[in-house]
Amino acid sequence: MSSFAKNIRPAFIGIVAVALLAGCAGRPSLFPNSDKDLRKTSVAFAADAAKRNYPATAPRGAEAQAQASVDHGIANRIEVINLSDENWTNVELWVNEKYVVFIPNWPTRRMEQINFQMLYDRDGGSFPIDNKTIRVEKIEIFKDGKLQNVPTKLAD
Repeated sequence: MSSFAKNIRPAFIGIVAVALLAGCAGRPSLFPNSDKDLRKTSVAFAADAAKRNYPATAPRGAEAQAQASVDHGIANRIEVINLSDENWTNVELWVNEKYVVFIPNWPTRRMEQINFQMLYDRDGGSFPIDNKTIRVEKIEIFKDGKLQNVPTKLAD
C-alpha cells in the first residue's frame, strides 16, 4: 500500500464516522427502531420519562411472561420479548427502578429493542452507555396496575 493510501485512509474513516453521527443527531440509534412507536428523538424519550414515577408502591404481579437479554458491549441495548398470549398496551419498562421507556403497544411474541439511549430518568438523565459505573441490574414492566420482574440474562 502506498504512503498516500496509508495517510488518507484514517482521514476517510474519520469523515465517514462524522457523517454518520451527524445524520443521527437527536436520535437514540443509528438505525430506526422496528417499532414505529419507538422511533422518537432523545428529547421526546426524555420528556416522556419526566412524566413518569417509578411505581414502588404498586402491587407486585407474578413474574412477567417475558425474557430480556442485555448487551453491555457495542450494541448497548436490551432486547425484551413479550412471551404471553396477549397483546400488551401502555407498558412502562423500568431499568434499575430509575430509567424508563414507554411502550404503547406491544404485540404478543414481539421482540422490542431498547437502546440504552432510549432510557431516561425523571430528571432527564439518560442511562449511561460507558458501562463503567452503572449496569443493567433489574428490568421490570408496569402494566395493568402491577409491577412485574422480567427474567434477564446477559447477551452472548
